[in-house]
Amino acid sequence: MNAQERTERINAWIDSHFDEEVAFLQQVLRVPTDTPPGNNAPHADTVAQLVEAFGWQAEKHAVPEGLVRDYGMQSITNLIVRRPYADGGPTVALNAHGDVVPPGENWTHPPYGGVIEGGYIYGRAAAVSKSDFATYIFATRALEALGVPLKGGVELHFTYDEEFGGLLGPGWLLEQGLTKPDMVIAAGFSYNIVTAHNACLQLEITVHGKSGHGAMPETGVDALQAATRILNAIYGQLPELKKIRSKVPGIDSPTMLVGRIDGGTNTNVVPGKVVMKMDRRMIPEEDPVAVEAQVRKLIEDAVRDAPGIRIEIRRLLLSHALRPLPGSEKLVAALQKHAQAVLDEAVPAVGTPLYADARLYGEKGIPAVLYGAGPRTVPESNAKKADEKLLLEDLRRATKVVALTLLELLGE
Repeated sequence: MNAQERTERINAWIDSHFDEEVAFLQQVLRVPTDTPPGNNAPHADTVAQLVEAFGWQAEKHAVPEGLVRDYGMQSITNLIVRRPYADGGPTVALNAHGDVVPPGENWTHPPYGGVIEGGYIYGRAAAVSKSDFATYIFATRALEALGVPLKGGVELHFTYDEEFGGLLGPGWLLEQGLTKPDMVIAAGFSYNIVTAHNACLQLEITVHGKSGHGAMPETGVDALQAATRILNAIYGQLPELKKIRSKVPGIDSPTMLVGRIDGGTNTNVVPGKVVMKMDRRMIPEEDPVAVEAQVRKLIEDAVRDAPGIRIEIRRLLLSHALRPLPGSEKLVAALQKHAQAVLDEAVPAVGTPLYADARLYGEKGIPAVLYGAGPRTVPESNAKKADEKLLLEDLRRATKVVALTLLELLGE
């Protein structure tokens, strides 16, 4: 069987099983995985049961309950499906995450309905990244259905902690020594192949003052006034951050914002405590340790001379950037070659200002890129917004690209 015949047979298998793939995606979309609260073990149980129908066994790796609770979630069971072939080839891991941000408001389709309309499938995680549960499973099935000799292996990693940073998802699997693949393709956002992404620092800032009666505000110490100083310091830095530019295509400048503020007890009471949660995105060229030190000093200096004010700064997340590693060029070249053939257009390899748990593989020296089902640009999919959707033809195309890439990497 020559290369063209192999390609035609893989594409034909995916086409003939596409209704089954769509039905599979509907099933994984219909099990809620809102994070928070993060009760995600039931979804893993569902996926493990579904892959049994293909004759596969999913290893269930439950993260200890105490760790999960301390982390702010309820349950995590990560899955590994191992598909070993003959000796002499690489082990390629395919990683997608099942945890999602809560649906929010303004949906016109049920967020967990898996409704199909106008050639699109709607649902939370239809684009990011339950779609790639289907992409990766059916790409691997198509590869194996070809019946040609293969070397190395495929591992399917389905994890449930990306929204909280991944430390109890891929990070936990790697730290426990449960896997060490040679290369990784992780869930994608769009047609582009992502080779680099930003780092992210998230801090919780608690401002302590003293409550007082609203009619006698001098009896209290206003934590909100002090918090306003911090807000002004943070947002006052934005023009300076704009001056910092990344050399990675697709990544612009660092960003910083306060995404949540809670405080006060009542309308007529001087606020005695305010809690803010902030997000600082770092371009790949920045040093996360130095950035955290700078941000902490910025916050502390803002209220240093405020009488009666005490602050606490707690790190919520420090995720490192994804950077290209030696070996990733082989993944990129194979994906670009087959994406060009399937999509009939050149697919660039770029960076993204988002961050993902693929970085955790990179931190262990494992080359990783992001590629999977998605539109040309992330906003088209409504990812993390109401009416998140995926064009079904994009699912079909991505499945073909990944299957042909696996054949190139693992075929004799």
